[in-house]
Amino acid sequence: MEFKAKQIAELIGGRVEGDENATVNTFAKIEEGKAGAISFLSNPKYTHYIYDTDSTIVLVNEDVELEQPVKATLIRVKNAYECVAKMMQMYAATLPKKTGIDPLAFVSKTAEIGKDVYVAPFAYIGDGVKIGDGTKIFPHVCIYDGCRIGKNVTIHAGSVIGADGFGFAPGQEGYDKIPQIGIVIIEDNVEIGANTCIDRSTMGQTIIRQGVKLDNLIQVGHNCEIGENTVMSAQVGMAGSTKVGKWCMVGGQAGFSGHIHVADRTIVGAQCGVIGDTKGDGETLIGSPHMDTKTFFKAKALYKKLPDMYREIAALRREIEELKKSKIDN
Repeated sequence: MEFKAKQIAELIGGRVEGDENATVNTFAKIEEGKAGAISFLSNPKYTHYIYDTDSTIVLVNEDVELEQPVKATLIRVKNAYECVAKMMQMYAATLPKKTGIDPLAFVSKTAEIGKDVYVAPFAYIGDGVKIGDGTKIFPHVCIYDGCRIGKNVTIHAGSVIGADGFGFAPGQEGYDKIPQIGIVIIEDNVEIGANTCIDRSTMGQTIIRQGVKLDNLIQVGHNCEIGENTVMSAQVGMAGSTKVGKWCMVGGQAGFSGHIHVADRTIVGAQCGVIGDTKGDGETLIGSPHMDTKTFFKAKALYKKLPDMYREIAALRREIEELKKSKIDN
């Protein structure tokens, strides 16, 4: 299916610069552009590609200033990244949707499966599991007994929902396992990446609130709660009973110690180690252990100077010792 630049601009509220009859039928990254493709430019680091890209149409932000002419037709919008995401969503909506339970999947007779659910080959759905309408369960996903999955949830390949939380009590002869008798609740419109693990609670529930988006290879410990519309990049680790608020953004490989509360709209940088409760909405954290960005960069600047500071301190010590010795001699 082909679309003209004029049609696309009308659809996303943009303004055409160039040939309004230019047509496209696919998407491409700006650095891999080809004729008949639409690309976008939102990151300034990629600006140089716009001058040579072979893409027919490029979405750009309204405030982008170009230093030389381009051969592509431009569509200027308020937010190019957001617009291309919407266009790709509309394109994806036209593709055939998989539904039904594959014969190679295992679904317990006591599980409750909603309408238009897709369960891929080799997925496992345990006893008493409840799955809402429109949810997609991909290959090798394992959902343990009693867990509850909402509507329009996507769980990608290899993820495990409801495995035992990591609970052991030290005894005289080793560690005694603490039974994990709770469940996992995943609310509506959540997406969970491949090989992510969400542990069942010791008691009560581990809860993933509606709209949460989790990347691949994330570990969510027992009794954790992730607030509405929070997003987490790959390899984030959450120790037990961590509570993360709404609309938070968490970078890759960040870690949370247990029994802490992270406020709504907190931004956690990549590899940040959050070891205590956060101050409030909108705070940005970085470093391990975590600190605010201003303190972190001040400390980072001083860190680079430590070798010189050490030499200066050593020299001052020698001078002091020499002054002491001179005073004693006199």
